Amino acid sequence: MANSVQDTFFDKTALIEHPAVRVVLTTHLSHRTGLVIPIAEITELAESHGADVIVDAAHSWGQIPFELPDLAAPFIGLNLHKWMGAPLGCGATYVRKDQLGDIDRDLADEDYDASDIRSRVHTGTSNSANYLAVPAALDVHEALGADAKRARVQYLRDLWVNEVSGLDRMHILTPDDPSMYGALTAFRIEGNTTTEQSTAIASWLRDEKGILTVRRGGVDKGEVIRVTVAPWTSPDQCEQLASALGEAVRLF
Repeated sequence: MANSVQDTFFDKTALIEHPAVRVVLTTHLSHRTGLVIPIAEITELAESHGADVIVDAAHSWGQIPFELPDLAAPFIGLNLHKWMGAPLGCGATYVRKDQLGDIDRDLADEDYDASDIRSRVHTGTSNSANYLAVPAALDVHEALGADAKRARVQYLRDLWVNEVSGLDRMHILTPDDPSMYGALTAFRIEGNTTTEQSTAIASWLRDEKGILTVRRGGVDKGEVIRVTVAPWTSPDQCEQLASALGEAVRLF
């Protein structure tokens, strides 16, 4: 499956080669299916055809190990509350230095020089208390280690996926290649592709089984249910999810 996913990106280069394409917007780790997308390869392809790449790395930073230069993209958005554990409202914007001039200064900014990235986003009054918690969150992340965090969430994810992947009508939407997933994985029960159907499944899991999942649209062939484990999720909870999904394929 992993090869077919990669081929999906690189066999359809005509989309990027089109002369009207100037910017490619993509996520690093999909919030819909949990797929880890090969950003460096996409960036190389896009830039070879004169297009810039803007990456949403909100779910990957803190969940999987990588350095910003690994992505090679000129513009990256980073989130600090999802997997770094900082308060809501904390994040970061990365602009590759050689392309800072491609982003206009904020019209309201008079505090920073044009060569300073801070002149591109005028935040106004900020939540200082939240920002003061960021160093502690980063310390915890460094103490745990990105490699250990990914190994933990992959172990937990595999527990429930391996239990249900053979169920009749159960479709797992994330590849089994370890380089292509982290904590997030989506599934679809055959025949349940609408918002109403996916909402019904997620509601049943929450109300009847005490398991929180979310429905996600925008996926090829219909809606999906996304499951997210956390480093502190227990193996028993993954077994409970697998058991519940065994019931769900018979009910929906």
